[in-house]
Amino acid sequence: MTALTAQGMTVSFGGVHAVVDVDLEVAEGRLVGLIGPNGAGKTTFIDAITGFVRSRGRVDLGGEDLSRLAPHERARRGLARTWQAIELFDDLTVGENVAVASSDQSQEALELVGLDPAVAGKMPSQLSQGERKLAGVARALAAKPRVVCLDEPAAGLDSTESELLGKRLRTVVGGGTGMLLVDHDMSLVLSVCDHIVVLEFGKVIARGSPDDVRRDRRVVEAYLGSTGAERVAEQL
Repeated sequence: MTALTAQGMTVSFGGVHAVVDVDLEVAEGRLVGLIGPNGAGKTTFIDAITGFVRSRGRVDLGGEDLSRLAPHERARRGLARTWQAIELFDDLTVGENVAVASSDQSQEALELVGLDPAVAGKMPSQLSQGERKLAGVARALAAKPRVVCLDEPAAGLDSTESELLGKRLRTVVGGGTGMLLVDHDMSLVLSVCDHIVVLEFGKVIARGSPDDVRRDRRVVEAYLGSTGAERVAEQL
């Protein structure tokens, strides 16, 4: 069942078209990746569907039109997000940070992302970079959203931490939560996503399974240029 439907999403800043007529769906219990080169419009798309920038288009969550709602109202309906920066309150414990979203579900959310219950009593400064990222994801999950948008959760993580994050994300979607993942870690995206949408200059240039996207010449060219695409094509 489709949880999130975004249709015709368009964002312009003056004469700059950051997102152009983008359609995207996230089903319950499915993990959709949104990738593209720097400046492709990925974060702007998340900002648009969660209500943080003015946009044109329609956003439905569980059949309810959220397009005219403020960000906090969309969150209350079940559309959650994280941010590129790890926005933890350094003067609150980890448990209190998560409880900002839901005081009743903070412990459950921490366990869901694989953090030891003892972490709840620590201060953010006592956590590793990977644990801080997971705590941010836990806060987004605490209110049990239908869909959560993750904006570069693997940024700054080493390969081991990124692999662990991927396993935890699969656990979450396995429980029925829909997820939209934006990240530059292609190993992570290609290994955990069910479906991938690729943006370049704000427009969709490809969509499909990880294998389909990996072999799409337009995608390879967007990342590596035409010369790089020719070299990759010769290896496939």
